Amino acid sequence: MELKLYDTLTREKRVFTPLDRANVRMYVCGPTVYDFAHIGNARPVIVFDVLFRLLRHIYGAEHVTYVRNVTDVDDKINARAAERGVSIRDLTEETYRNFQRDVAALGCLPPTVEPRATEHIAQMKELIERLIAHGCAYVAEDNVLFHVAAMKDYGTLAKRSLDEMIAGARVEVAPYKKDPMDFVLWKPSKPGEPAWPSPCGIATPGRPGWHIECSAMADYWLWEKAQPNLSSAGLSHPHQFDIHGGGIDLVFPHHENEIAQTRCAFHTKVMANFWMHNGFLQVEGEKMSKSLGNFVTIHELLKDWPGETIRFAMLQTHYRQPVNWTLAGLREAHKALDHWYELTGDLAAGYLCADALNALADDLNTPKAFAALHELRSEAAKAKAAAACLKASAQLLGLLQAGAAQWAAFRPASLAIDESKVVSLIEARAAARKSKDFKESDRIRDELAAMGVVLKDSKDGTTWEIAR
Repeated sequence: MELKLYDTLTREKRVFTPLDRANVRMYVCGPTVYDFAHIGNARPVIVFDVLFRLLRHIYGAEHVTYVRNVTDVDDKINARAAERGVSIRDLTEETYRNFQRDVAALGCLPPTVEPRATEHIAQMKELIERLIAHGCAYVAEDNVLFHVAAMKDYGTLAKRSLDEMIAGARVEVAPYKKDPMDFVLWKPSKPGEPAWPSPCGIATPGRPGWHIECSAMADYWLWEKAQPNLSSAGLSHPHQFDIHGGGIDLVFPHHENEIAQTRCAFHTKVMANFWMHNGFLQVEGEKMSKSLGNFVTIHELLKDWPGETIRFAMLQTHYRQPVNWTLAGLREAHKALDHWYELTGDLAAGYLCADALNALADDLNTPKAFAALHELRSEAAKAKAAAACLKASAQLLGLLQAGAAQWAAFRPASLAIDESKVVSLIEARAAARKSKDFKESDRIRDELAAMGVVLKDSKDGTTWEIAR
């Protein structure tokens, strides 16, 4: 089976060939644990869970290593702990547990390893010392900074001009920097902040910068820990691994800086063979923000919807495209799952649908995979073998994991219909039609459709029913 993936670095879709078929290695940037994860955070978790499942299917579960880090030392964490009057450790432990619970409810498998930044300070300091030794970093006023000029092709991943990169990085102006683009590898800790003995002979205790955390953890788990087996197999791709993933917002500066750190520290041409990024998420057509009142956490959504519904709705858009998160989309996703559960019941999973599998092998084309499964529905209604195929293929996507009775027992509160509101809207629509305000009439119809209400107009008036 040929797997093709899109690589952000080369801007092309190409055949995926692992460095070592016995250990396919993937690193994905994980959560910064200071608050409940929002629905935008859920997208990379779900997307790369699908890729993890697909790699396990192709190469075998025991031959795939998936590392997703936990950032538990960060300015946001410090600020939130102070705001709540709790210890940093208590905050990160609580938030991490919440994250694990929420993503498990979304049907995501646990990664092979979930390393915490605070447990890898030694690896970060060692990496910083290497960069200093190679002339790629320098000490200034108890900070250690990476000197961007040392990386001749810096900016290759983002493909931006210097001015664009300076604007995009929102660089901190500091007189001790050799260049405005230079970024922090290590900085002195303020009173009350987490602190460790500093590298490079710096007397003041400090803490790592964000970018160095991922470079260190990725190299430790996907090279240093894997290296003995790679060596015994006669493979030589030092300090490289197969796939690095995350949201498109991480391309610059985070992933660009990871590449610079790792390549300069180990003199490698490549850090990861494929760089994969999921697109942005909007809510009802607008950028999600607390000021707009459309900031939605996974935790809040799970109060009203099963995790599978959220997952189904997310995967209906190709991972590299922007996704518009809507209530109507959730309703449609839940309705489709209702039908799939009715068709498959408690049947054992059968063989995989070839069209769905081929779609996933084509750069995780989940919309095309869903189209193939929707086509199976008519066959599944007649033949158990087709229904079993639908179930197996949906399970590869992380769906149809519940029992039929368990699913049927869950009726989202968001699907409850306020009949008085429906009647009021129908009356308002009738008035709009009578005054020939067809734009308003159409708007009301769309609002009702988003509520799951289907209108039927006749000479005797308008009736309605719940969409099924």
